Amino acid sequence: MSSRTTPKVVVLMGGPSAEREVSLSSGRECSKALLSEGYNVVELDAGQDVAERLKELAPDVVFNALHGRWGEDGCIQGTLEWLQIPYTHSGVLASSLAMDKERTKEVYRHHGLPVVASQLAARDDVRSAHVMAPPYVVKPYNEGSSVGVYIVHEAANGPPKLSADMPETVMVEAYAPGRELTTTVMGDKALTVTEIITEGWYDYDAKYLEGGSSHVCPADIPQDIFDLCMDYAVRAHKALGCRGVSRTDYRWDESRGAEGLVLLETNTQPGMTPTSLSPEQASANGMSFGQFCAWMVEDASCNR
Repeated sequence: MSSRTTPKVVVLMGGPSAEREVSLSSGRECSKALLSEGYNVVELDAGQDVAERLKELAPDVVFNALHGRWGEDGCIQGTLEWLQIPYTHSGVLASSLAMDKERTKEVYRHHGLPVVASQLAARDDVRSAHVMAPPYVVKPYNEGSSVGVYIVHEAANGPPKLSADMPETVMVEAYAPGRELTTTVMGDKALTVTEIITEGWYDYDAKYLEGGSSHVCPADIPQDIFDLCMDYAVRAHKALGCRGVSRTDYRWDESRGAEGLVLLETNTQPGMTPTSLSPEQASANGMSFGQFCAWMVEDASCNR
């Protein structure tokens, strides 16, 4: 960051991904929080002219509030590296790795982190026959926020009727029953564990619609499971090469004890409204939303 008295922060938001509306919400909230912390803040809806606009604005730091493809998969990170503008969250490699769910699992497996069986398959093959014994889950392998998730139950009469906008290649993974848990890592420290309670699968609506889910923070779970979540989150963060803030999600089948805890994915751009999971966990550690956002600005750099 430059030595200006009032650092200029461009909050990148919106963009063209399936998570555009979520990103706009995150960006607006982060902008307000950073203004309250004394930063000079400019909001920028990321379009195809994003590089030119950033050159014009000449920020000291870019706060990356983009979600989904182009903003969370290494693309914008590469642009920021090229422009040599310090930015928040993870760099090119970690972002692209974490966005690719199957490659993320390969990294997890290599580092001894537990996952369920999964495979990549052609969309048309998945539509025509079971490529895995039910129950299983089908989802895009490179989107976030539970976009395009199909659950095929054990009693399903046939394969899922995938929508036309599903990518040509999808991820098919064994269904992981149990409770939904998540842990944020900030720097190299795990913050706490939250349990997410919802009536069904923690899908896009459950995440973002009012009343779609509730959070128990810290989670009311056995201490050994709590400690495992904290440990696994830091290990996943480091294994993927994440920087700044990340959040790792789990499913836990309590009937199997520690053996029932599996990692689902690591988010390098967690949702950033004051009631989102990661800000809630920061709050549980005595940090206001504004302080949490300011920490990310101060942590920003190139070569991430």
